[in-house]
Amino acid sequence: MHISAKTDYGLRAVLELSIHFGEGCIHSGDIAAAQNIPESYLVQLLNQLRKAGLIRSTRGPKGGHQLVRRPDEVTVREVTSALEGPVDLNGKGEERSPASPAADVFREVWDDVENAIDSVLSGTTFADLVRRQSRSAITFRI
Repeated sequence: MHISAKTDYGLRAVLELSIHFGEGCIHSGDIAAAQNIPESYLVQLLNQLRKAGLIRSTRGPKGGHQLVRRPDEVTVREVTSALEGPVDLNGKGEERSPASPAADVFREVWDDVENAIDSVLSGTTFADLVRRQSRSAITFRI
């Protein structure tokens, strides 16, 4: 399994907005610099996140981007779903050859894995991630 650059960058952008929550709008250039994300790509991701209702964007010199809700109300699952769609290890939307008993057993395993992934993503908020990053920064300085 692989996490795409799109998802990685999108999650990092929302993390940066979470770190600065309540401080007003953050410019895309500042997000890009802080999280080492190519700004041209970041703008596309921010647009997708805005269309999904996760962030608000304001134009103009005092404009930028900010979360619509508090970081403790935004989950990793919401962001990954907005960028990639739901976790789908079984290819529910794909045509498959007729199932065999072995395929059914593996389908059950992949369903269990999907449920476990969904549980972690749904149970992890951006407030949790801000706290984790703060602990990491403190540990790194010691």
